[in-house]
Amino acid sequence: MPSNDEVDRIVDAWGRERPDLDFSPLQVLSRVGRLAKHLDRERRSAFSRAGLESWEFDVLSALRRAGAPYQLSPKQLLQQTLVSSGTMTNRIDRLVDVGLVTRQTDPRDGRGVLVVMTPAGLDQVDAAITQLVDAEADLLDTLSATDQDRLAGLLRKLSLDYD
Repeated sequence: MPSNDEVDRIVDAWGRERPDLDFSPLQVLSRVGRLAKHLDRERRSAFSRAGLESWEFDVLSALRRAGAPYQLSPKQLLQQTLVSSGTMTNRIDRLVDVGLVTRQTDPRDGRGVLVVMTPAGLDQVDAAITQLVDAEADLLDTLSATDQDRLAGLLRKLSLDYD
C-alpha cells in the first residue's frame, strides 16, 4: 500500500509554492472531501440496486426509523430531511405516484396529514439500507474496529458544531 496519497501530493505542491501558509487543515479536510465523493457514489449505487434514488431513500428511511406504523407528518419529514416544504411536497407526490407512500388524514387532527409508508416502500427501504450498510462496511474494511470507533468519535466531535 503506498504511503502517500493524492492529498499528500497536493499539499506538498502547495507547500513548495506557498511556504508561508499552514496547509495542515488540508491534510484532514481534503481527505474528508475526497472520501465524501466516494461515499456519495457508493450510496447512489447501493440505492440504485434497491430501486431507489437518494432522495427517495431519505424520505423512506425517515419513515422507517419512525417505527411502525411508519408514518410522519410532512413537517416532521421536513425536519429530518432538511429540504424546503415545496421540495418535500413534490417528493411526497412522486412517492405516492409510485406507490411507496400514501397520504392519510391524521386521526388526532382532522386537518392534518400523515405520510404513511406502504409495504412496497418498506421492502425497498429495507433492501436499500442492507445494500448501504454492506457498501459502507466495504469502504471501511482497511480499518480495524478500534480505528473505526476512534475515527467515528473524532468525526462526531468535529461535526457537533454543525448539527
